[in-house]
Amino acid sequence: MNFKTVALLHPGNMGVTIGAAAATSGARVIWASHQRSKATQERAKQAGLVDVENLTNAVRASDVVLAVCPPHAALELAQSVAEHNFSGIYVDANAVSRATAQQIGETVTRTGASFVDGGIIGSPVKRAGTTRLYLSGARAPEVADLFSASMLDARTIGAKPGSASALKIAYAAWTKCSDALILAIRALAALEGVDKALLEEWALSQPDLERRSIRAAAVAAPKAWRYVGEMREIAATFEAAGLPAGFHDAATDIYERLAPFKNCTDPAPTVTAVVDTLCASSEKRREAFS
Repeated sequence: MNFKTVALLHPGNMGVTIGAAAATSGARVIWASHQRSKATQERAKQAGLVDVENLTNAVRASDVVLAVCPPHAALELAQSVAEHNFSGIYVDANAVSRATAQQIGETVTRTGASFVDGGIIGSPVKRAGTTRLYLSGARAPEVADLFSASMLDARTIGAKPGSASALKIAYAAWTKCSDALILAIRALAALEGVDKALLEEWALSQPDLERRSIRAAAVAAPKAWRYVGEMREIAATFEAAGLPAGFHDAATDIYERLAPFKNCTDPAPTVTAVVDTLCASSEKRREAFS
């Protein structure tokens, strides 16, 4: 099917590249600027997205709605779209659990929409081979076809919604939790006064770990505010499966403590700054309970 108009909600760093990828099929990609930041408006303008000002206009004009937002806002966004009686294809490409994806699907299909569950793995789409959009649902092949001429690798993995979200959760359970863990370890070593000795031992036995901790500080800390909701979704998924949720509950705590680094990318946070912030929050908690 050739989709004439696609609404992107909303053009963040990742979302704007997904919208641009959809435009390669010839579809008109629109967005709603109401209450969006200047940074978002600039991203959308550079990507060639068409501003229709508000959600009402976006939903009424669209064959497909692509939802790419922080996970904590995913269900609320679906509810807002459903209130406009959207009857096209709603694609939720957020980092949510299967259970949350099912709630979203129930919300949008209640008013006549078709639901496709999505999960994005990789970095913003800037070149081929870096980013995959996994899709599940009866109309997933149609959505995948929307990106067939783009650098985004869209893959269908089943006719039942929820599988794409489950895959994303399983993948992020390692990548993002391990970033939180390694930063927590660096903070622990600093608090215990053995950080220099730890780095020396890593150089002997685990030579990649210092580099990973530096990268985690630079890449994960500015996005920590987004990862909080994702860690909660992952923890809920583990618990629902009868597995321990504590790994990701702890990662949630670490990312909450890194809130001061929100969107700090120029320059990127150093591992020293991140460790100092974690240590300071630890000292405050110890004082509160002393």
